[in-house]
Amino acid sequence: MQDIKIKTVGFGDPAVQSLVAENLRDLSERYGGSGDDTPIAAADFTPPNGDFLVAVEDDRLIASAGWRRHGDDAELKRMFTTNAARGRGLARRMLAAVEASATAAGCKRMILETGDRQPEAIALYESAGYVRIPDFGHYAGHPGVLSYAKPL
Repeated sequence: MQDIKIKTVGFGDPAVQSLVAENLRDLSERYGGSGDDTPIAAADFTPPNGDFLVAVEDDRLIASAGWRRHGDDAELKRMFTTNAARGRGLARRMLAAVEASATAAGCKRMILETGDRQPEAIALYESAGYVRIPDFGHYAGHPGVLSYAKPL
């Protein structure tokens, strides 16, 4: 894990978009369709109103996590770890890094939407102190949507 670096990147970078496409393929396999139709723009992740982080190992992007401002909250988006990098504690490390970024920007709480077909994500969020909140955002009211929050 010490050879893995976490850094801020531009969401529109082609390597980042390749990782995002892999994330969407994973979501599509779980849920069908495109995987996630939530409107997202590269500008959403521009400081001070957001940030996008990646984990890099041997010049390969292996994980991502971003946040965008949602009032006083930071909304977690595109949290993903590649299959090859799973099981090494990287998701927890990415979550801590994105929380630190949002805290530094003055956000008071991290909020997120996930789905009931992502048990590993649900376990991570709950073990990191996230609690269920009323659904919000693009998928509010859809079956299987689970929304969470954690004070920062």
